[in-house]
Amino acid sequence: MLSQKAKIINIRNLAIGQRQPLVFIAGPCVIESHESCLKLADKLKTIFQSKKLPFIFKASYDKANRTSVSSYRGPGVKEGIKILADIKKRLELSILSDVHCVEEISIVSETLDIIQIPAFLCRQTDLILAAAKTGKPINIKKGQFLAPWDMKSVVEKMRSTGNEQILLTERGTCFGYNNLVSDMRSLVIMRELGYPVIYDATHSVQLPGGQGNVSGGERNMVIPLARAAVATGCDGLFLEVHENPEQALSDAATMLTIEALPNLIEQVLEIHRVVTTDT
Repeated sequence: MLSQKAKIINIRNLAIGQRQPLVFIAGPCVIESHESCLKLADKLKTIFQSKKLPFIFKASYDKANRTSVSSYRGPGVKEGIKILADIKKRLELSILSDVHCVEEISIVSETLDIIQIPAFLCRQTDLILAAAKTGKPINIKKGQFLAPWDMKSVVEKMRSTGNEQILLTERGTCFGYNNLVSDMRSLVIMRELGYPVIYDATHSVQLPGGQGNVSGGERNMVIPLARAAVATGCDGLFLEVHENPEQALSDAATMLTIEALPNLIEQVLEIHRVVTTDT
C-alpha cells in the first residue's frame, strides 16, 4: 500500500501523488527541430490520451552537460522556449524543461508548467531559490552523487521560499566508473520527505561517458526498472522517447522507442493497480 504522507501536487488539469493515477513525463532528450518535436509530442499525446493517462511533455532546449564540447546541445533557451510554447498552445499540453542558470528562469517561467532542476545542479542554491520563487511546480532530480536522505536539505531550500509545489526524481546513483545503479529504497526514503516521487527510467540506465566522448546506456533495462519503480510505489515515470533513438542527437543509447511505449504502459499500469489496492 502506498504511503498517504506525500502531498498532492496539482499541475493544470492533473494531480500527482498519493492515490492519483500514475503520471507520465515523456518526450525527447533534446529539441532536435521544431517539426520533429511537435510530431513526437502529438504522437505521445495520442498514446496517453487513448488510455486516459496524465501526460506531461518534456524536452530540453539546451543540454548543458554533454560529455563532449562538440556534442549537439539544442536550439538554446530563446528559440527552444518558442518551440515549447507553440507545442503547448497547439496541443494543449503541460510542458516541462530544465533550467541551467538563474538568468534562464525569467525567460522560461511563463511557458513551462514545471521547471526542472537537473541532477548535476540540485545543490545550486541560487538556482533552486530563483526557480522556487516563480511559484511554479519544481521537479528536482536527485544528483547521482547524493544519498536520498541528502535531498532533505534541497527540499528545505525550496520550502524556504514558501513554494511547496515539489516533485523529487530518482535517476540513478554513481556506482564505480561509467555506471549507475538504481536503489529502489531511494523512492521510499524521498517520499517520506512529504512530496511525490518520480522515477527516471531512461537516465537511470545511462553509462555516463561510457563510450569515451559520449555516454552509453542499456535500453533493454528501461522496462524492467520502470516495473520495479512502480512496484516500489513511485507516483510517476519520466521517460525519454524517440521515433528513432539510434539517430538521436543526444542520449541515443538510452531513449525508448515510441513503438515500445504502449507495452511499457500496459505493464506498469497492471503493477500500479496492485500497489494502490488496499490489502
